[in-house]
Amino acid sequence: MRKFLSGNEAFAEGIRLARVQVISAYPITPQTIVVERLSEMVEDKSLNSQFIHVESEHSALSCAIGASAVGARAFTATSSQGLLYMAECLVYASGGRFPIVMMNANRSTALPWNIYGDQRDSLSLLDCGWIQAYAENAQEALDLALMSYYISEHKDVSTPFMANLDGFVLTHTYEVVDVPTAEQADELLPKFETENKLDFSNPKNLAFSAGPEYNALFKYKEHLGMLAAVDVIKEAELKFKKIFGREYTGLVENYKTDDAEYILITLGSIAGLVRETVDKLRENGDKVGLLRLRYIRPFPNDEIAKALNNAKAAAVLEKDISFGNEGTVYTNVNSALKKAGLTLPVSDYIGGLGGQDIAQTEIERIFSEMKVETQKTEFIGTGGEGI
Repeated sequence: MRKFLSGNEAFAEGIRLARVQVISAYPITPQTIVVERLSEMVEDKSLNSQFIHVESEHSALSCAIGASAVGARAFTATSSQGLLYMAECLVYASGGRFPIVMMNANRSTALPWNIYGDQRDSLSLLDCGWIQAYAENAQEALDLALMSYYISEHKDVSTPFMANLDGFVLTHTYEVVDVPTAEQADELLPKFETENKLDFSNPKNLAFSAGPEYNALFKYKEHLGMLAAVDVIKEAELKFKKIFGREYTGLVENYKTDDAEYILITLGSIAGLVRETVDKLRENGDKVGLLRLRYIRPFPNDEIAKALNNAKAAAVLEKDISFGNEGTVYTNVNSALKKAGLTLPVSDYIGGLGGQDIAQTEIERIFSEMKVETQKTEFIGTGGEGI
């Protein structure tokens, strides 16, 4: 069935089809619509779920942890300051190996107070042990809602999943979306079964303390679970393609990178405009390409190195800054290239902060400046000079 949906509404449809059992909700702009739609689905009985309206974002994730700890499929959503308020709970969820799914509507963080979209909220929390994916459009948002449970609940992964949607640009923009049938969704996503739960028939200790002797072992297993997600993501996408006919490409999407001399790396909804720019420049004979990072954790080290292996130069375009240094995505990309022994010049362009528009002319300028083969970090759209 085809529907005209916003990104928030598309994600809510995916959560309905995933037959989530517990939804812990606290509204925050621009996430509010997703939990509003889910509350309506619970009310009209199109979704059989417990909808719990909690008093804060901290409580929302705490509630989801409790639900997951008794073996229920749990969901919550947040944004910006709400995600930061949850930070304490993020590591409880990942350390406890609870496969909660959370939608984060990417939004600028204070101060100054701002409700518009950039990606500083989620990228500041990369080390919390959550899988992090970034949708480009409403269709991918719905599909991620389904695949996220398949991935996070896999016995080799058992890791919470944060699906990120750019605030307003994606959460509130309407598109035509293919909504699967319940039968198709059930074929992809089995009923949630786990041994990692409170069970009176098989008692075990959860969320306990561990001193120096054992703590590192638990953290190492947590790390292995994240790494195992790489293969499970591929497995989920192959099964998804077989059932739904739509194809995804793992941790990254390569667009005209095979023969590209200059490649722009980005994530989220801005990739659509970059793709259009690549097509425009290709018509002029420029060998340019796009590398879209679909996942930031686990990080696509090998995929980045492979895509950039024959390039003359590359650049990162991100809606994030690690103050006093550079963009967080840029740091990770350079690490991937260093480990692969690649030495091509890579620049960092920071834009879209606080929802500021990124124009096609700026993307064209980035590709043009790559040809000079310099390396810099630059704020775009602010008048700031490269550093």
